[in-house]
Amino acid sequence: MPVIALTQEMGSLAKDVAERVAAAGGLAVMRNEVMENVAERMHVPPSLVRRVREGKAGLVERLTTDKQQFALYTEEEILHQAARGNVVLRGWGATRVLHAVPHVVRVRVTRSFDARVRWVMEDMETDNRDQAEAEVRRSDNAHAARMNATYGVTWGDPLLYDLVINTDRVSVESAAQTILQLAARPEFQETSESRAILAGLALAAKVRAALKANDSTRHTDVQIEARGAGVVLSGIVVNEQERTEAERVASTVVGLGNVENRLHLMAITRKFTYAKT
Repeated sequence: MPVIALTQEMGSLAKDVAERVAAAGGLAVMRNEVMENVAERMHVPPSLVRRVREGKAGLVERLTTDKQQFALYTEEEILHQAARGNVVLRGWGATRVLHAVPHVVRVRVTRSFDARVRWVMEDMETDNRDQAEAEVRRSDNAHAARMNATYGVTWGDPLLYDLVINTDRVSVESAAQTILQLAARPEFQETSESRAILAGLALAAKVRAALKANDSTRHTDVQIEARGAGVVLSGIVVNEQERTEAERVASTVVGLGNVENRLHLMAITRKFTYAKT
């Protein structure tokens, strides 16, 4: 059940490569489905999710959109789709979200800046090169900022990928065949261990998203580790109520008795004294 994660770089022909990989390998391509499901979870229009992702959101939209919620729901959706298998995931930080899963093939599809600008000019049906260049730079900056803010990585770092393809020199067909050949190699075959890693990440992400979606735990920041069908909660919370609520919400995802609560209460270490007046 191949899982292939591709970058989404404007004008790189990544969309064409993804579609060709899917057609030749009998795989599904997921991109708009992620946007629609994240929008539904956030109770906002898909168009807003698209603008935020592409760096086109206005000032008010940027200030009022919960970026942590956006990141958590995106991660949950990516892991959910990957766990289903037989899929090509394009963009949305999938190459980073799935970096710990051995059987996932992570690919960056790129191209020279000039070629990407020409592609945008053709796509926009314009001869305004300055406008096309600005559009490519805006898209690149938005992707780089989001990857750095969310995952603390440098977008484009070749060590984030198993394969980097330059479509200036490699055709879409050759790129697709190269990706499928790599996915068929022994090191990218599913194993019980790699499936367990993916299932654990997906379960932890689901619990994390549930905590964020619940009013009583919206601001609770704890570590979540999957252990089989259950999870372990660890970290520090403000009071006993927050500790209890975190376990309760996690239990709605994994079931009663499947949450090991190792949360500690915040210690009061500083005493204040008041001088008599």
